[in-house]
Amino acid sequence: MTRWTWEYDGYDPAEQRLRESLCTLGNGRFATRGALPECTADAVHYPGTYVAGCYNRLTSEVAGREVDNEDMVNVPNWLPLRFRPTGHHWLTPDTAPVLDHHQALHLDAGTLERRTRYALPGGAELTVRQVRLVHLADPHLAALRTEFTADGGPVELEVEAALDAGVRNSGVARYRDLDGHHLTDARTGSHAPDTVWLSCRTRTSEIRIGMASRITTEPAAEPAAAADTAVAADTADTADTADTAEPAVTSENAATAAPADNAEPPDTTAPALGGPHAPPRAVQRLTLRLAPGVPATVDKTVALHTSRDPATSDPLSAALARIDRAPGFDDLLAAHRTAWEQLWRRADLDVPGEAGRILRLHLFHVLQTLSPHTADIDVGVPARGLHGEAYRGHVFWDELFVLPYLNLHFPEVSRALLLYRHRRLEEARIAARDAGREGAMYPWQSGSDGREETQQLHLNPNSGRWLPDHSRLQHHVGSAIAYNVWQYCEASGDTEFLQTKGAETLLQIARFWAGMAELDPDLGRYRIRGVVGPDEYHDGYPDAPEPGLTDNAYTNVTAAWVLARTLDLLAALPLPRRRELAERTGLDDGELHRWEDVSRRLHVPYHQGVISQFDGYGELAELDWRHYRERYGDIRRLDRILEAEGDTVNRYQASKQADVLMLGYLFSPAELNALFQRLDLPLDEEIWRHTVDYYLHRTSHGSTLSGLVHGWVLARCRRAEAWEFVQEALRGDIADVQGGTTGEGIHLGAMAGTLDLVQRGLTGLETRDGALWLDPVPLPELSSYGFSMRYQAHWGVRFRLRQGQLEITVPNHTDAAPIDVRLPDRAFSLGPGESARLMLPPED
Repeated sequence: MTRWTWEYDGYDPAEQRLRESLCTLGNGRFATRGALPECTADAVHYPGTYVAGCYNRLTSEVAGREVDNEDMVNVPNWLPLRFRPTGHHWLTPDTAPVLDHHQALHLDAGTLERRTRYALPGGAELTVRQVRLVHLADPHLAALRTEFTADGGPVELEVEAALDAGVRNSGVARYRDLDGHHLTDARTGSHAPDTVWLSCRTRTSEIRIGMASRITTEPAAEPAAAADTAVAADTADTADTADTAEPAVTSENAATAAPADNAEPPDTTAPALGGPHAPPRAVQRLTLRLAPGVPATVDKTVALHTSRDPATSDPLSAALARIDRAPGFDDLLAAHRTAWEQLWRRADLDVPGEAGRILRLHLFHVLQTLSPHTADIDVGVPARGLHGEAYRGHVFWDELFVLPYLNLHFPEVSRALLLYRHRRLEEARIAARDAGREGAMYPWQSGSDGREETQQLHLNPNSGRWLPDHSRLQHHVGSAIAYNVWQYCEASGDTEFLQTKGAETLLQIARFWAGMAELDPDLGRYRIRGVVGPDEYHDGYPDAPEPGLTDNAYTNVTAAWVLARTLDLLAALPLPRRRELAERTGLDDGELHRWEDVSRRLHVPYHQGVISQFDGYGELAELDWRHYRERYGDIRRLDRILEAEGDTVNRYQASKQADVLMLGYLFSPAELNALFQRLDLPLDEEIWRHTVDYYLHRTSHGSTLSGLVHGWVLARCRRAEAWEFVQEALRGDIADVQGGTTGEGIHLGAMAGTLDLVQRGLTGLETRDGALWLDPVPLPELSSYGFSMRYQAHWGVRFRLRQGQLEITVPNHTDAAPIDVRLPDRAFSLGPGESARLMLPPED
């Protein structure tokens, strides 16, 4: 296994879901899980394909209530390609003897390769080698090359390729009681002797999907007319085995589908076929007569369009046109590899050892989900990538962990992701108004149109009970959006965005926080009530009639930051722009005075000399952590364990993930100290160290983000312990530390966060006040690495850490102004073609 490959040897049914997620291929527009093409969705395999931003809403009955859920749709499966010796059953690793199996994800080329050797009846063997790609240069194409080789005797092999709309969302076990049938009006037909098509739409969102598939073989098949019969059932057909010197190939197209209710088939194709109960599949069949040792190749090229694509009025016509002009597999592969080479150059990352190999895998999946193609479409950051159906494909606050990396490599993608939020600003304002609030109340879970998508109930698989879900009270998602706007503009220098859409977004989020804050005359401070913090375990006080907490420290401090930064921005706006903004939003000086006051007097509670997670946290009972670890082993989901026991985590000082400590993730020590000084609250190195220690012993790490945040924070105050948590973050998905969740989709925020840990966390790199700030804290385990980044107009600024020095090089191919670099003890400028070496502090 090399730094550019991710490999698996042997076939293990228990590992398939995990492998399928980690071997997903995508291009920012759509992605397909790494399932074997001959396998259908079942308890072992799940061959899902997901299009960015393709959602559909359905109503299900849950616990006696009707509940609406919007899901990222599992669109028609383009993968199916199955095979069998004539007269026998279809071959899969679950039904036939597997002599060996190897799967390799090639990160450099963006391809998935598999090689499987099956034992056949009569003593012969069949080797199946496949190479798959989801095209990065043309984001509407995918291709699969399959090479069949017989050994030990000739083999007549039947091959069936299909496009299958008979799929549903069923990839997450706890959602399977919900309606997952998102597709309807499936139609299929033949376009040419080697091409079939499929069209359908989503049931309520009315997104139309068009797909076309072309099959070519080597040697070439004789053209065959489109069949006018339904697809045959899976029964064995018999034929004589020919002993030929070369593989003989015959082919046949067939298309079957349930008839559409109100749709006409395209004029360019034959009518849809099949009766009312026929499966919605477009099928192509081949017969290969394999001579021993002589391979036969089948190439399947697929085009996928939806009605959400820019400049596309008819997705089926677009798919057919694209498949007509698509080149052969070799040319497709060459263009695909070139596109990946270009992408890797922009995301240059050089970290040695196993950590570097994992980081490259993480970067690969970030780039597959959020590529430059993402900049052309209206989508947010799906928390589980385009890799599965967990979280229903929704957009959470995970962009807080993703955009800081993208800002310094692909700012155009960051801008597009922020535009997704700005386009839904009006929906957030409506939500605030409906809740009796001002400004913009962004949803905790977002989907197609920006309304709150957080479920009202969630299932505890430990107890089997459906419970109220109050996570929609995590209003701190608004602060995350504001933070991302500010960080993007600092890194990119995009003043146009900051002064227009960015300013509008920040203003309405600041207005929301100022409206949420209530003055407590006894304290002389403002308080924010009825919220849930990043911890998520605590959604209310024990035995309280209503959910929500008061004065969550993370929420209040970030709200103060939003108010302060928005005031700074408004003060710096050109007068005509500020006037326009004030006129459109009704902003006046009286409101600004209140923002100033709230930003300086928000309450942050303390207990035992540490920052309290929320008001009253220190009064909760202590948990017997040893008892629960001895009894259950893995207690990451302590909330589910306690609920199954008839208890509640709300009673205890126990957190799912970093909450207060998230402040040390977002803000450098200097910036965090300045925030607390503005609030006139104590925060020195001793208080922060005690706070870190206090929560470190009261966190179960029930989220993949928790290890990342703890590793980041500990690198600055308890360096010797940081690596344990960094490793947890690195291994989170590859080792599936959350117990089966990676098979439902990768954790994109944690993956991007590990990249940013190297990029910003260990270098102390900040883009603030028009300068690059650096405060390196090298870890012994990551003492040598390098990366390039884009800072404002400078492309390819290079950082290299080695031998206790950090070297910075500004490329010479620019006429941009020098970069202002600031360290704790000095400042200097670096112009194009210049470099500097900085001595690092000694390791602990």
